[in-house]
Amino acid sequence: MLLEKRLCNGAPFYVLGPLPTDIAPGYDHLTSAIGGAIAGAAGADFLCYVTSSEHLRLPTLDDVREGIMATRIAAHIADIAKDLPGAWEKNFRMAGYRKELNWQGQIESAIDPERAGKLLEKSATAKEQGCTMCGELCAIKLGKGN
Repeated sequence: MLLEKRLCNGAPFYVLGPLPTDIAPGYDHLTSAIGGAIAGAAGADFLCYVTSSEHLRLPTLDDVREGIMATRIAAHIADIAKDLPGAWEKNFRMAGYRKELNWQGQIESAIDPERAGKLLEKSATAKEQGCTMCGELCAIKLGKGN
């Protein structure tokens, strides 16, 4: 990245992919997000989104949305690694909502509130104090002595 920036006089750098592994057809959006987070942390300025259907078929609208969300997450991780203003604050805010078991705050702070809200609606979590994954063994509840 340093060489690219030097040779191109600091011009913004756009990475296609990048796929750090090529063994995951159907999951290229995930491998690309991992590679994108690494590239972004190293100084890439723009990330290319990749869909799960990459190299297999034309993407559907759902594939495109999923790819964009994976890339947004990668970009956020890169922002954290570069210690950009606001990146850590988003994570701290979410951590506080999780500690408080504040479901509404978690949904509102999520990178994809629509999806998080739909997943929450399909569970009993919103009506309980603790998530349905951990149940009575919820670390947050146990830490509070509940």
